[in-house]
Amino acid sequence: MLEAILYAALSVTVIGLVCAVMLVIAAKFMSVPENEKIKLVRECLPGANCGACGYTGCDGYAKALAEEEGVKTNLCTPGGDAASRAISEVLGVEFEDTVEMVATVRCCGDCNTAGDKALYRGIESCKAAKLIYGGEKMCTFGCLGYGDCVSVCPNEAICINNGIAHIDTRKCIGCGLCAKACPNTLIHMMPDVKRNVISCSNKEKGAVARTKCKNACIACRKCEKTCPSGAITVADNLASIDYDKCTNCGACDDVCPVGCIREADYSGFHNN
Repeated sequence: MLEAILYAALSVTVIGLVCAVMLVIAAKFMSVPENEKIKLVRECLPGANCGACGYTGCDGYAKALAEEEGVKTNLCTPGGDAASRAISEVLGVEFEDTVEMVATVRCCGDCNTAGDKALYRGIESCKAAKLIYGGEKMCTFGCLGYGDCVSVCPNEAICINNGIAHIDTRKCIGCGLCAKACPNTLIHMMPDVKRNVISCSNKEKGAVARTKCKNACIACRKCEKTCPSGAITVADNLASIDYDKCTNCGACDDVCPVGCIREADYSGFHNN
């Protein structure tokens, strides 16, 4: 009996050693040489894996930079100019400036200005609340306030206060993960050198929108008529700003009768 057990154990040990030797030999002679540039470029990236560059995370972007021609070095918004400059040095190409971005919430309908139509009791998630008649607020375009954006922010730049999300742009690295997480697409990315934001997303007619939120855009077109550079247009009962034309004069903020255009310092993480 003992001999049978020892024989079985010895057989398994020998088989294991043979397999190990075969694996070592295979790993040595069948391995694919690694492109050293991929590792060097990857070290230049912040590791947010947000996908803002258009690739599958930092590894995908580093691989594309090292192996493909024509891939821009300034696509990493969280890394900013520092990452772009480091990548340019590794690859030996000309430095390209990065347009740093910040996230802004296009809603100012907090608990004091936006009315409720129901009392929601369920999973504390914006996506879940939206499934129940668009959430508990009367305005179904507004912030649901359950923090799906907060949970994905890698830099703790977002908080929920008085029923709506607030972004501390001084901490925002512009990764865009919060914008992807918002079921109402309220969070938008904009260059952090701009200063005026339309803080509303309601596309209903002004009279209807105002019954649901005191700060809702009423599409009065005063901002559109006042803007000296033609940067503001009103479409689908909602004003929007073309930041390529905006000069930050603040005229739109002064004439907005409901206060849904906010002028503030939206400087992001990279500009502080």
